[in-house]
Amino acid sequence: MKKLKIEPIQSVSGELDIPGSKSISNRVLLIAALASGNCHIHNLLDSDDVSYMLDALKKLGINLSLSDDKTQCSVVGNAGLFKNNESLELYLGNAGTAMRPLVAALAFSGGEYLLCGEPRMHERPIGDLVESLSQLGANIQYLNECGYPPLKIKKSNLSGSDNIFIKGNISSQFLTAILIVAPMLKKRILINIEDELVSKPYIDITLKIMEDFGVTVINNNYKTFEINGNQEYTSPSSYYIEGDASSASYFVAAAAISGGTLKINGIGNKSIQGDIGFLDLVEDSGAKIERFDNYVRVTSTKKIHPIDRDLNHIPDAAMTALILGLFSGKKTVIRNIYNWRVKETDRLSAMTHELRKIGAEVVEGKDFIEVSPIQKFNVAEIETYNDHRMAMCFSLIALSGTCVTIKNPSCVNKTFPNFFDILDSVAIRTVV
Repeated sequence: MKKLKIEPIQSVSGELDIPGSKSISNRVLLIAALASGNCHIHNLLDSDDVSYMLDALKKLGINLSLSDDKTQCSVVGNAGLFKNNESLELYLGNAGTAMRPLVAALAFSGGEYLLCGEPRMHERPIGDLVESLSQLGANIQYLNECGYPPLKIKKSNLSGSDNIFIKGNISSQFLTAILIVAPMLKKRILINIEDELVSKPYIDITLKIMEDFGVTVINNNYKTFEINGNQEYTSPSSYYIEGDASSASYFVAAAAISGGTLKINGIGNKSIQGDIGFLDLVEDSGAKIERFDNYVRVTSTKKIHPIDRDLNHIPDAAMTALILGLFSGKKTVIRNIYNWRVKETDRLSAMTHELRKIGAEVVEGKDFIEVSPIQKFNVAEIETYNDHRMAMCFSLIALSGTCVTIKNPSCVNKTFPNFFDILDSVAIRTVV
């Protein structure tokens, strides 16, 4: 297995560009494929997860073309659900933002489909989504373990209910999947949310993109959603993908920790992602943040305040918040994050194990993690569990004055292939 040793970083300084949002990229690609008209997408994320979506759309007969650097994509819309009479197998790696919405779209398209992925994808639950789609009349079978991919999808009879229920406490992607497909069905749908809906800002992203493509949804305080049927998505001629706020969080935290100043392009006052809320947390933790429409400037006061937060609304950036808290010299507690357990790895367990390697005392709960102040950071090799966020989070340990080794560093290709190059470009190291 390849390893990357990150030498101690004294501070960070300079300017950097954040690549396009993964969540927005895959939503826009799918909706543009289902829409009428042509759409030219700018600042598309070039990453593994987006590549899986692109490959799937091509197999489904969508006409699209990519620029040489893969950040521009022209999509010829299908003007409705996929028109396919073949039997297709779609391999989607570990891309939840591709697997979940495609399951919903294909459940009501013609043809027969096998959807599968890498081993971790087959461990990530999808039963709540399948159950809700079945209420609408979908015909979906589990090929191995009940409640998990791989899945076999056959043409729906569309004879199901128009008043459906879905659990909201595991993944907001399940609701996103149904929201995207519901307007194209032939009846008005009422979606009822059982339990508390997690990651609400990701639903806001979905609703905003749907609106950008001409479809509106009535959101009744995240308890029910009303969608009229027989609607058609209409592509805008062009669509710009804003920078990924989750990816930006590592550099926001690095600047807050190190005493330097970073100008971070791609996020700002116009961002629609929930993880932009990480800026508020970092500001509350003591850093100075200047906000503009499409960039922010972060400067540290070199004094990190303790962090004890419910971060259910920003679960990805919550991992960065945990690492930031290590530099406060006080106890750090991140709460209401059960859905970490069903991500690319069981992140609660993984964070606990790797934090102990660097010298932390950790209490791991069912839906929280508590870390006591670290007296001395240990030199350690960090296992990433093929999880991009584990790799990027733990790279910040180099700001402690201690080197850190990241195993399987290429796992960042999932969302941020040049992460380590950009980190190195803004890192200031003491010359011995």
